[in-house]
Amino acid sequence: MDEAQPAGPEVTTPSIPEGVRSLQVEGRRIYLVGTAHVSKRSVEDVRNAIDSIRPDVVCVELDEGRYRNLVDSSRWRKTDIGRVVRRGQVLLLLSSLIMSSFQRRIGQRLGVIPGAELLEVVKAAEGIGARVVLADRDIRITLRRAWRRFGFFEKLKIASQLVAALFVSEEIDEKAIEELKREENLGDVLELLAREFPSMKTTLIDERDLYLAERIRVESGPATVAVVGAGHVPGILEAIRESRDLKPLEETPPPSRVGQVLKWGIPALIVGLLIYGFLKGGVEESLGSIYIWLLVNGTLAAGGAALALGHPLAVLAAFFAAPLTSLNPMMAAGWVSGLVQAVVKKPTVQDLEDLPEAILTVGGFWRNPVSRILLVVVFSNLGSSLGTFVAGSWIAARVFG
Repeated sequence: MDEAQPAGPEVTTPSIPEGVRSLQVEGRRIYLVGTAHVSKRSVEDVRNAIDSIRPDVVCVELDEGRYRNLVDSSRWRKTDIGRVVRRGQVLLLLSSLIMSSFQRRIGQRLGVIPGAELLEVVKAAEGIGARVVLADRDIRITLRRAWRRFGFFEKLKIASQLVAALFVSEEIDEKAIEELKREENLGDVLELLAREFPSMKTTLIDERDLYLAERIRVESGPATVAVVGAGHVPGILEAIRESRDLKPLEETPPPSRVGQVLKWGIPALIVGLLIYGFLKGGVEESLGSIYIWLLVNGTLAAGGAALALGHPLAVLAAFFAAPLTSLNPMMAAGWVSGLVQAVVKKPTVQDLEDLPEAILTVGGFWRNPVSRILLVVVFSNLGSSLGTFVAGSWIAARVFG
């Protein structure tokens, strides 16, 4: 450790762009460049910093997967949508698409491709022969860790805000983006995020601050430029002098006990109500409860598939699957309806190529065959979940009324 340097020192070097932080760690000089991912000025800052400093190593806030997506726009062609549905990864993919849509719309208004400054990092580093380090944690690990930490109501809140993001139409100018980069404003943004979604802040910001800081510290050379989102700069400056084990930050937390109890307990409760109703009221009472279960659960799941403009066969699949899958914690009605939708309306390569542009509008989400499959899955599952609650409550009222 560099004992001569106090924790978190910052020195602005006149020859580099304003706002670049310079600090010395273990005898090595690290220049920290905070950027906004949809800002022309950020692209210029990155280029000027690397041209001025000419570092040995350049660290960038990217993981391998996100880097490949930036440099190869045709990767969408390789997406196996059926595999996404079968693995239960639809909601994560849909959330990612919605967030990407919001960012791309901002970028279009500002005339810059989201992540352009990160591509500029790699290009500029290669131009001077510097070693490039993809310093961020795998995005799949980050999303899994975040999702596991969310409670039921947090998930609903996040889902509603993601959907609301589709309808955002107000103009966002570059001045507003740059205003968010100012250090005195960053604290307010992060505090608001922490109040709204404390689990999200922990996983998406705090953990990645630690991860990025350690990767930059370990990979740095005599002179290193590290390019990260402006929101990560304060956390990295605070954490970069302390060595830490990254393995705990790369593990996926186990499912919560409450979630597991509900996952298996609700179907067991429904079956118990049906059995109790049979013992109490005989076959007629039992058949009435079964009809309620079939019709309510099936109808609401089918309604969800129809709301997503699913194919009639996908709507029928949701109707017949929901009453059964709701009693099987290992299955979901949306998986069935989504797979049927994928078969009868199989996406083409062109559909996959069009996806990044299609998701820029609400109508595009519903028209593109790829995103429509995701919507069929999600809305069928939401309908089935609502159906389980409504039908279960109705059956309980009949049995105990």
